[in-house]
Amino acid sequence: MKKVAILGSTGSIGTQALDVIEKNSDQFEVSVLSCATKIERLIQQIEKFHPKMVIAAEEKDALLLSKKYPHIEVDFGLAALSTAAAGEADIILNSLVGMHGLVPTYHAANAGKTIAFATKDTLVAGGELIMKTAARCGATLLPVDSEHSAIFQCLEGNKGRRVRRILLTASGGPFRGKSRAELENVTVEQALSHPNWNMGAKISIDSATMMNKGLEVIEARWLFDIPAEQIEIVVHPQSVVHSMVEYEDTAIIAQLGMPDMRVPIAYALSYPERLKLPYASLDFFGSAKCLTFEKADRSVFSCIQLAYDALKAGGSMPAVLNAANEELVAAFLARQISFTSIQDTIAEILARHSCKYCCSLEDILEIDRETRAITKTLI
Repeated sequence: MKKVAILGSTGSIGTQALDVIEKNSDQFEVSVLSCATKIERLIQQIEKFHPKMVIAAEEKDALLLSKKYPHIEVDFGLAALSTAAAGEADIILNSLVGMHGLVPTYHAANAGKTIAFATKDTLVAGGELIMKTAARCGATLLPVDSEHSAIFQCLEGNKGRRVRRILLTASGGPFRGKSRAELENVTVEQALSHPNWNMGAKISIDSATMMNKGLEVIEARWLFDIPAEQIEIVVHPQSVVHSMVEYEDTAIIAQLGMPDMRVPIAYALSYPERLKLPYASLDFFGSAKCLTFEKADRSVFSCIQLAYDALKAGGSMPAVLNAANEELVAAFLARQISFTSIQDTIAEILARHSCKYCCSLEDILEIDRETRAITKTLI
């Protein structure tokens, strides 16, 4: 019986993870649940899964929960998340949105934990630090993102074999094929309407700008120890091929499946085994009958190029990219800026930034704070 701590249990990944756990209750026990603001949903989860510990973002919510559940350990804030990440759970599922996931991931890695992570921002901002900490402390990192889970699976059994390319697939988002001019007046509702995946607001906007794919390039660089020039983005509108790996003999291994996040979540939770899941199989004579592939248009979706440039520059640049993007996406969701202002303002911020070497958690967090302050002045 694996004990699972779910950081971010009320979001899209967290709720789908709990669906997997509920269907495999003989193999998993929920030890920790956490949320930011969706307290009513958290209460429903507590009633169903009976965790030993619950973490809220705010003290007032923690007080409410502690009165309602006096037999459960209740805490709040980042320090509590970090303590839980390094605690007694066998696996830490980190689905915290944005940079909130970095500090708990670091503490989990430092404690030698198995970490299933769906928070790509962690490796974007702190890839070198997290990977070195995990290697030093014997932690295991298991990707939950469908693309990185696919790459992970394509690499399984091929240790030591040279990789020519990682082919990172992208749906293209809701604006695939659009021109820059057509993106000028995009609304929040349009940007949130992803054609294939059910995701949270921030990731949905990242998919619409295709920054999501740029961040995934940086994540793949660190997770699989492969240079950026060997990572190629392939637009695949059907989201059936989740990613591919080409080896030096030109053989390509692909991982396919329905666009259902519960599948990579289940693989991360059960690794190295596979769970029997009651979900729909891929229909090669129906939804998967016609699969198409296109080049990503970096001239329209310039966030992709910005991510490659930040990765090439190294040092603090990826952390700056990530922080600026988070603030700008939040501003767009709040209807303070236009859709295209996201990529334009990120480009301006990166151009202004003098790259620094970030060697510690404190360095990364300081760069993150500075960048957010600068971004807010531009908004």
